[in-house]
Amino acid sequence: MVCYNTTFVLKNLSNYVEDVKKIEKNCKIYQNLLKCYIILVMFMKKIVLKIKGMTCSACSSGLEKYLNKQKGIIRASVNLVLSIASVEYQGLSIKEIEKYIENAGFKSVGEFKNISSVENKNKEKVKLIILGIILLFMMYIGMNFMFNLSNILLLNHNYQVIVSSFMFIITLIFLSYGFDIIRNGWKNLIHLIPNMDTLVAFSVICSFLYSFYGFIEIIIGNNFNFNLYFESTCMIIYFIKLGRFIEDISKDKTKSALSDLVQITPDYAILKKKNKEIKVTIDEVKSGDILISKAGEKIAVDGIVDSGKSYVDESFITGESKPVLKEVGAKVIAGSILYDGYLEYKATDIGKNSTISKIIEIVINATSNKSKIQRIADKISGYFVPIIFIIALITFIVHLFINSSFSESLIYFVTVLVVACPCAIGLAVPLVVVISNGLCAQKGIFLKNGSIIETARNIDTIVFDKTGTLTSGKLNIDKVFNYSSRSNQELLNIVSNIESLSNHPISTAFSIEQKLDVSNYEAMSGIGIKGSINNKTYYLGNAKILEKLKIRNNYADDYSKLINLGCSIVFVVENKKVLALIGVRDTIRKDVKKAIKEFSKNNIDVYMLTGDNHITAEVIARELGIKNVFANSLPQDKDKFIKDLINDGKFVAMAGDGINDAPALKCASVAISINDGTDIAIDSADVILMNNDINNIIDLIKISKKSYKIIKQNLFWAFLYNMCMIPIAAGAFSYYGISMSPMIGSIAMVISSITVVLNSLRLRRIKI
Repeated sequence: MVCYNTTFVLKNLSNYVEDVKKIEKNCKIYQNLLKCYIILVMFMKKIVLKIKGMTCSACSSGLEKYLNKQKGIIRASVNLVLSIASVEYQGLSIKEIEKYIENAGFKSVGEFKNISSVENKNKEKVKLIILGIILLFMMYIGMNFMFNLSNILLLNHNYQVIVSSFMFIITLIFLSYGFDIIRNGWKNLIHLIPNMDTLVAFSVICSFLYSFYGFIEIIIGNNFNFNLYFESTCMIIYFIKLGRFIEDISKDKTKSALSDLVQITPDYAILKKKNKEIKVTIDEVKSGDILISKAGEKIAVDGIVDSGKSYVDESFITGESKPVLKEVGAKVIAGSILYDGYLEYKATDIGKNSTISKIIEIVINATSNKSKIQRIADKISGYFVPIIFIIALITFIVHLFINSSFSESLIYFVTVLVVACPCAIGLAVPLVVVISNGLCAQKGIFLKNGSIIETARNIDTIVFDKTGTLTSGKLNIDKVFNYSSRSNQELLNIVSNIESLSNHPISTAFSIEQKLDVSNYEAMSGIGIKGSINNKTYYLGNAKILEKLKIRNNYADDYSKLINLGCSIVFVVENKKVLALIGVRDTIRKDVKKAIKEFSKNNIDVYMLTGDNHITAEVIARELGIKNVFANSLPQDKDKFIKDLINDGKFVAMAGDGINDAPALKCASVAISINDGTDIAIDSADVILMNNDINNIIDLIKISKKSYKIIKQNLFWAFLYNMCMIPIAAGAFSYYGISMSPMIGSIAMVISSITVVLNSLRLRRIKI
């Protein structure tokens, strides 16, 4: 029996050793993978480049695909609305990346530094007006049969030569005006990234070459029946240009909220040097410089107040309209406006480390990270242009086979190319994403992940950390039971002076009004502290201090009242006499009750998850109207709690601020951090509330719902338009007298894009 057990033990010990070796081997593999990842991250760089030449979603999706295939590029994301490419790379120079972009048929115009403001488009407007007048005159002549002009004129050869020559010259002017479209279309075709310009270029070239052939026939005296389509060529170019002009203006409106955010910082600062005020540019400011701002002026850079006092408007970044008092030691943000007073502040974060730069980076990342629906739309846009080419070619061949003339078949071919609109599909999502990000930014909500705009609408459960999220995280004196002959002010000043020597969190609730000399200070672990003032010894601590000093507790009723208020209690004792009971508690953040009611009204379940004890948690929850409370929760408990909710089919938002909230934030469907939170909480979050107001979560959900509704409308319109217009352009309904000319097709295409843009802009007018 002993032998059997020994064998059994040895066998299991052998298995155990083998298991340990396997674990060690796996650990080494994971360690090596981790090392590789760390090396990759260390040497990985990121740059955002401004791109020129993108005109539709086929451009942006094509460029994105091309860049992601190139050696040295880890990940690339292209934003059509902002005309940027965000590139993560390793072992490449910026020039090499720009060369890749050029090889793809586009141009990099340098590093993207800010969101462009509205450009001056007066020159383009003048060109469009002049060419519009010429086009009307050309249409009148070229389509004279519509105006019942004399048949004698139409049959007069000299008249035909004059008119066709005039139309040919005007067409050359329009071709010159639209040469960028033709060039871009051709370049993108060569680089196997056909786009909207490629469709337009083909339609323009085909109609022009056919008309040019007719023009030559007329010149040499052959009767060509006046079948010239010069006016169609001109109209296609004109309406494409007009549509893009309107589109650009609309895009500028789309970006206005974001560009306003960037432009709030001043160009100059007032530097204090040797008691002199010197005007310098922002680039000349160095960390540690003392700067000056006066009433009505803007804070030039992020800093810390060194001298002075003033109310400051920070609404541009927090969404909070009320001015904030700034005193010595307070942080100030670049772009804040001084209402009154005078501030001297020490420059801290400048350049890329500034608050505004970080916000811009967050906005760019949010608008570049594509949601699921946007990736689908981009994928469709990528296949759209080749499919339209095939449909146009089939249309041309079919019409030739059914005995249509070459001229008629060509017109059907051209009309299909012109009427198709990948722009509407491609703009349907990114326009809304940029506008909604702007709306969120105006309210002090910053999204680190662009997909949040799509997913936040699904939130049906929200979990809050208590301390620092629902409450301010700063202890304050809530209630004082004073049993002494001293006034509350005098008593609290004695307590504050002794507490100032302690590093216990409770000490932060007390502030000194009059400095007193404290001697014989001593900390009593787990009990409290003691100190002497004016030869009198005071003891401050919890209920255990009464046991230590052998004092009978006759204050049970008041103690219970403070406990029921959720207070931490400080006993104040002098010479074995209890002078007071002081209740200290965390304060609930402003408007939290209103937010909890709003969540309930919108059928969103609210949970409070805290590491605090049950009594304190229940008091705060009762005051806020939260029914679901889980106290004494460790970080791993919070993490498991969120996972369990998600496994139950809930779409969970988690809002927290501390290091212990980070694991739970990571596994939540939507992770939300307040701006006062720790760095690790902010890094783990998808959403940052700059003004620490959880009511903004409701705003985020509303913006998400309205944005998604508009996205669906845009996509529905874009697909419906193409499904209806392409068959009509191909002549599928010509038997019933329903057909379309290239010029009508170009107008319809422009209207389609503009409809999507205008529908997206409706989001800016929605009141949240």
